Amino acid sequence: MRPKESFIGQPIRSLQTMLRTIAQWDPNYLTLVPDGIYGPETMKSVSHFQRKHGLPITGVTDQSTWEAIVAVFDHARIQQEEAHPLHVILNPGQVIRKGERHPHVYLVQAMLMYLSEIYESVGQPGMTGLLDDATSDALASFQALSGLPMTGHLDKHTWKHLALQYPLAANLQASFD
Repeated sequence: MRPKESFIGQPIRSLQTMLRTIAQWDPNYLTLVPDGIYGPETMKSVSHFQRKHGLPITGVTDQSTWEAIVAVFDHARIQQEEAHPLHVILNPGQVIRKGERHPHVYLVQAMLMYLSEIYESVGQPGMTGLLDDATSDALASFQALSGLPMTGHLDKHTWKHLALQYPLAANLQASFD
């Protein structure tokens, strides 16, 4: 889909793009090709939308129809986009060491649990929030696979490699399911 800025001053194309996005998300809507012309196909698509949402069926996009389309479009767009990323903040120089408890360790343990299914050398830690022996060993194994120093601690370099490797492994596994 085009960036929002490309439709400024093009309300018909914006309307058509929203209706098309909605139809891609929910096949119960009519698919429309955005051409910038409010012709019979656009009127048909608008009428169909109005019928589904209990609006007066006119085929004309009045304010209430526009607002309803925008609301459904916003929901459809979120469903179609990639999941919003999680940005974990480690302070400059921060290292979470063996024996320390930290909320980020839960995330690391969850990623390592999954990666242990992909990489036999990575052990499966528990979900404790504590950088315990099992988590430290799994981190050290992952660090070795990533070409990092095998400290068993969580630092920014290790987090970066986990954050890059986990989605790749998860997407690879999903393609086999």
